[in-house]
Amino acid sequence: MRVVAEYGRDDLAKVYVAQMREEETDDTKKGKHLVEFVESLQPPNPRDKKWVLIVSSMFGCPVKCKMCDAGGNYSGKMTAEEIVSQIDFVVRRRYPDRKIPSSKFKVQFARMGEPTLNPAVLDALRMLPEVFDAPGLYASLSTVAPSGGGAREFLEKLIDVKNDCYPNGRFQLQFSIHTTDEAKRDEMIPAKKLSLEEVAAFAERFVDLGAGDKKITLNFAPAEGYPIDVSVIRKHFNPAKFIIKLTPLNPTVRSKEESLKSIIDPKIDDPSRGLVDKFRKSGYDVILSIGELEENRIGSNCGQFIQRAVDAEKRPHESYELDRYCVNND
Repeated sequence: MRVVAEYGRDDLAKVYVAQMREEETDDTKKGKHLVEFVESLQPPNPRDKKWVLIVSSMFGCPVKCKMCDAGGNYSGKMTAEEIVSQIDFVVRRRYPDRKIPSSKFKVQFARMGEPTLNPAVLDALRMLPEVFDAPGLYASLSTVAPSGGGAREFLEKLIDVKNDCYPNGRFQLQFSIHTTDEAKRDEMIPAKKLSLEEVAAFAERFVDLGAGDKKITLNFAPAEGYPIDVSVIRKHFNPAKFIIKLTPLNPTVRSKEESLKSIIDPKIDDPSRGLVDKFRKSGYDVILSIGELEENRIGSNCGQFIQRAVDAEKRPHESYELDRYCVNND
């Protein structure tokens, strides 16, 4: 792996672009094995308090979610070693001996690729506690819940990985749902997916509250025209095993091209427009996840993807200020 560019700030977030494999001589294949990964802090927490790495699991992504810049240009799955090498690069830059003092060192599988479509992610998850001396290690996996391509089998095997390697609440599973309208969900996430009933049934096997497991996160990036009916969520999902996360629709190239408009505006006093209260009244714990707006300019937020921004003729307002942040481009 060779890092060819990096963007961002040490005190907030950095995105790394790396050449993972040698390219073929055919010019049409150029860039097929470029990957991106992220490290971030949550000010005012220092790195030894909380440090988050966000890694890729595929070269591109076959799902092509409507708001995500990482979709498309799919060129295959990464090996477990390639996945871990992203983490190892960032770790050894900060801690050459691989001893990580952070109270919470969180590795998220959420940059490029749908992780449940790559069995090597399971192997990588098992490798992490062996490769790194990190008492504060946590793992997180975000999925749109595909139903084909081996994803069902992946989720079943993930139960054992969680129990064996990440006990006592050290694993966070997130299902990105975005809307309760099934037709609109298909439009937003154009792939065959588990139904809401199937996701809820899986939770009954995955979450063991008696063993200290974390609740599963149901993630929504509310957009105009993509309804969220709290009663539908309450019908299927037990608040004892699920937590709700609401996040702004980040300013990606794809969301601009698709004319998607976020319901949550972090600049106004009531960015949730009552959604938080509705979910809480239905018994759910709710996270209103609004990060630093500077991360949009760095390109480190969910759904952002620097390689698409570089090629785009126009970028969304207040995002991807790559000329400002590029510190190395060989």
